[in-house]
Amino acid sequence: MSMDTPSPTLAQEKPATQPPFSMTRELAILKFNHRVLLQATRPDFPILEKVRFLSIFSNNLDEFFSAHISTFFVEKQMNKENLTPEHVEVLKEAQFQREQAGLILNKVKMELGGGGIHIVNPENLTKNELAYFSAYLAEEVVPKTDMLDPEALSDLGGKALYLTAGWNHITYLIRVPDNIPRFLEIPSRPHSFVDLCQVMRLRRDLFLPEPVPLYELRINRLATVEMYKVEWEDLPDALIQRGEGRVTRVEIEKNFPWEEELRRAFSLHPLEIFRTTSPLNLSSLTRLCNLPRPDLLFMPFHFRRYPNFSKDPFSYLYSQDLALWHPKDDFRVVERFLESAVHDVSVDKIRITGYRLGRRSKVADLLMEGARRGKDVAIVLEGRARFDELQNLDYNLHFTSSGVSVLPLGNLKVHAKVMLVRQGGKNFVHLGTGNYNSVNARLYTDLSLLTARSELTNDAETFFNSFELGEQPKLRCLLWGRQARSAMIERIAREATFKTDGHIIIKMNHLTDQKILDALVEAADAGVRVELLIRTTLTLLYHKWTMRSIVGRFLEHARIAAFKNGGNWDLWCGSADWMPRSFEKRFELIFPIYDNSIKKRILDLLFKQARDDRNGFDLLPDGTHHTRWSGRFDAQSAKL
Repeated sequence: MSMDTPSPTLAQEKPATQPPFSMTRELAILKFNHRVLLQATRPDFPILEKVRFLSIFSNNLDEFFSAHISTFFVEKQMNKENLTPEHVEVLKEAQFQREQAGLILNKVKMELGGGGIHIVNPENLTKNELAYFSAYLAEEVVPKTDMLDPEALSDLGGKALYLTAGWNHITYLIRVPDNIPRFLEIPSRPHSFVDLCQVMRLRRDLFLPEPVPLYELRINRLATVEMYKVEWEDLPDALIQRGEGRVTRVEIEKNFPWEEELRRAFSLHPLEIFRTTSPLNLSSLTRLCNLPRPDLLFMPFHFRRYPNFSKDPFSYLYSQDLALWHPKDDFRVVERFLESAVHDVSVDKIRITGYRLGRRSKVADLLMEGARRGKDVAIVLEGRARFDELQNLDYNLHFTSSGVSVLPLGNLKVHAKVMLVRQGGKNFVHLGTGNYNSVNARLYTDLSLLTARSELTNDAETFFNSFELGEQPKLRCLLWGRQARSAMIERIAREATFKTDGHIIIKMNHLTDQKILDALVEAADAGVRVELLIRTTLTLLYHKWTMRSIVGRFLEHARIAAFKNGGNWDLWCGSADWMPRSFEKRFELIFPIYDNSIKKRILDLLFKQARDDRNGFDLLPDGTHHTRWSGRFDAQSAKL
C-alpha cells in the first residue's frame, strides 16, 4: 500500500496521455496522516519526538473517524452491509496504518529503553512495587471506576477506554477513569513506567467478582456536522443538543473474543472493527514527552524579535511593511503590535478576528485591557470553530463583560486572520495565514504581514464595517468568496498564455477545489511549470505537475500562491485553503504582496521549500508518496 511506492524518477516517466488521478478527500487526509506516522521512523529525530508523532498520528485518526469520515454517512450511504468502494478503500488504508503504527511502537519502545526510559511489564515489578500499585489502584482508581451494564453496550461514549470481561459473552464492562494517566511512573525507578491497564489486569480481583480475563475496547463516534447560522445566545443549546452520532470505528485488542457481539451492538461492517495492539490510544504516550530529558527532544531555537519594530511599531510601518515567517520570527512581535496599540493614547479603535485563540491568550487579554482603557475594541469571534466552540463561548463571556464588542455572526464562518488599528486617524493592519494563537505560532509555519498601505487598510476597515452593518463586504484589493476563486483561476489562465515560460507555485494545506484543479491541468498541458506544495489534501494528481508535501518538526500552515507573470511575479497569501467551502461557505481573506523586497524573500522561501530533501515527500501520480529524507537541505530551518 502506501509504503510500496515506485521511485520518483520512474513516476515522472509515465506516458504524456496519462489522465489525472482522482482521490477522495477522505483518502487524501489519511495519506497525510501516514506521512505524520512515518515521522516516528526518522533517524534524525530524537526519540521523544518520535513518541510525540505517534501521539499526533493517533489524535489525527480519532479526528478522522469523528469528523472527516462523515461524508460517507451524511451523503453516500446508510447500509452498513454494502459499503461504497470509496469507504472500503478508506477503511483498508486506516487499518493498514494502525497496524503499521503498532510495529513502529515496538521499535520506539526499544529506542526509549536505550535512552533510559522504560515501560515495565507489571509481572516484572518487585513485591514492594506491586504492593504500592495495588494500594494505588484501591485508593485512586477503584473509586473513580464505573462498572457499566453490558446491556448498555451500544450507548458507550466515544474516545473513552473500556475494559471488558466475561466467558461466552461480555459480562462485565468497566470504564477506565479519564483523569488517571495511562502510564504510571514507578516511584523507585526514575523514568520507568507501568501501564495502568496492565496493572488492572494483574489485580483484576479489585474490580471483578471472578477471575476472568480483561480486554480493552475503544470506539469513535461521529461529531455533529458543522453549524452555520447560529447566534451566540443559541450556541449553548446547539452544543447541548448535538451529542454524539453513530459509531464509525471500534478498536479492540487482537485477542478480543466478542467481535460479533460488538458488530450487532453497533451495527458495524467488519472493516469498521480494528484489531490492534495495546495501548489502543497511542496519544496516551504523550506523558513521556513531558519528562525532563531535553537530550531526547528537539534542540530549542532562537526567535527573531525585530527590536526596531517593537520599540515603535507605528513609526516603523509609516516607512515600510514588515513580513514575518513564524515560528522563526517570534509571534510576540505581533502581540507587541497589539500591546503598543492598547497603551498608545492616540489609538482609539481596534478590530480583530478570532477563530482559535487558544486556552490562554495574550491577544485576548490585551483586547480586554484596551476596552478597559476606553478604546473602541471589537472582535469577530467565530463561535462555530469546530471543537473550539466551548472555548469561544468562554471568551464571549469574558469579552462582553470587559467592554469588548463581539460582532454578530453571519451565515458564513469567519476564518479570515486580520487585525486593524487606528492611530492618530491612520489605519494599520495585520494580515496573516494563521490564527492569533501564541502556542500554535511556535509549532506552525505561518506568514504575517504588517502594513500601513491604504489599499489594504481601507479594505480591512470595510471588512469590519460590513459586520457591524450586517452587510457583505465589497473589497477592492483583498479577495474573498467566489471572487477569490475567479481571481486565482484568471491568474492560472494568464500563466498558460506564457506556455513554457509560465511558472506557478502553490503552497496550501488543502487543494481540493475542482475548478482550480481543472485550470491547473490546462496550464500544465499548455507547458506551464506547476509546482504544488500541499501539506495534507490534494484530490487530483497529475504527472505534469511537481507535487510535494513537507512534514517535519513544524506543521506547515501558510497559504501562498505565486505566478511568474512574465517575470513580474504576482504573489498572494491568506487564510484560505483552496477548497469549495473556503470560497462558498466562509469569510476568508487573500491578500497581495506589494513590497518587492518582501515578495523576493517569500519567493526565495518557496524555492527553498521546493528543494527540501529532509522533510519532503514526493506525491506520485498514482496516489502514493515517497520520502525525500536522504539529502541535506532542511527548508524548515530557513528564515524569511
